[in-house]
Amino acid sequence: MSKSAHSTTLKTLNIATRKSPLAMWQAEHIKSRLQSLYPELEVNLVTMVTQGDKILDTPLAKIGGKGLFVKELEQALYDGRADIAVHSLKDVPMQLPEGLILGAYCKRETPTDAFVSNNYSTLDELPEGAVVGTASLRRQCQIKAYRPDLQIKSLRGNVQTRLGKLDADEYDAIILASSGLIRSELSERIKQEISIEVSLPAVGQGALAIECRADDKEVLSLLEPLNDSDARIRLKAERALNRHLEGGCQVPIAAYAILEAGEDEAQEEMLWLRGRVGTEDGQTLLKADKRIVLSGNQADREAQAEQLGIDVATQLLSRGADGILAAIYNAKQDS
Repeated sequence: MSKSAHSTTLKTLNIATRKSPLAMWQAEHIKSRLQSLYPELEVNLVTMVTQGDKILDTPLAKIGGKGLFVKELEQALYDGRADIAVHSLKDVPMQLPEGLILGAYCKRETPTDAFVSNNYSTLDELPEGAVVGTASLRRQCQIKAYRPDLQIKSLRGNVQTRLGKLDADEYDAIILASSGLIRSELSERIKQEISIEVSLPAVGQGALAIECRADDKEVLSLLEPLNDSDARIRLKAERALNRHLEGGCQVPIAAYAILEAGEDEAQEEMLWLRGRVGTEDGQTLLKADKRIVLSGNQADREAQAEQLGIDVATQLLSRGADGILAAIYNAKQDS
């Protein structure tokens, strides 16, 4: 038998995944990577339909947010039916259930929002009053701040469903994650990658994360080669910001961190985190950012990244983010 560069005593590994085409691509991608690392390991997919997939006629913000896409997968981890679950990180709630952990943060795909239209090439080209589809309050808030004349209409469903509604002329344009279109081999539908100056990405957008049981040391060891150290640092900063704001996945919070290398080897690497919180109508859009120099080992750098997230969140709170978020949560409870 061939000997892999990495070894594991596990014989089989079960991956929990949603049945949507994009989720299946993500699970197959991780399966392929694991099988290339561990050729003797049998990897199986455990597919399921989540509440978030079933309820398509109501905005996510009103039915519990994107956590609805992961609860059934997490139950499979608790039950032992699955060893890992593969998620789009932006769908993963900021607080994980007891006993579960994100065992790997994978290399990040393009994090931008994509402008998709059959008649217009850019967001700027849309005529006054054009109808734009999105399921995201974050996108709605920032698009309305940039183009208050546009009409935002709720758009739910998987990537193919949303494109179908655009093609049926229900919308003049729709906004999707660039990464989802790229992974679905639909990148030709992207007319424009929207500048992050206009639409700052969601926390974790473009990244895949792998959830597992916190006490499953064998699985954690097996996942270690899938970790991308740069992505982990950036994503920990973004998630710490959202966590400190006590924001869910389905509120108008944006955060994006980038690593800036020094001009020469003697210069320290810097981490730059930008955050935004806005009202749904886009009339208020709070912005904050901070850069820090990273130092020490990987664990030290991750801790510094998380503190940076807290610092930028604190800036946003001092500018009124708590009032904006409280109003949104109260509106959800009343609806």
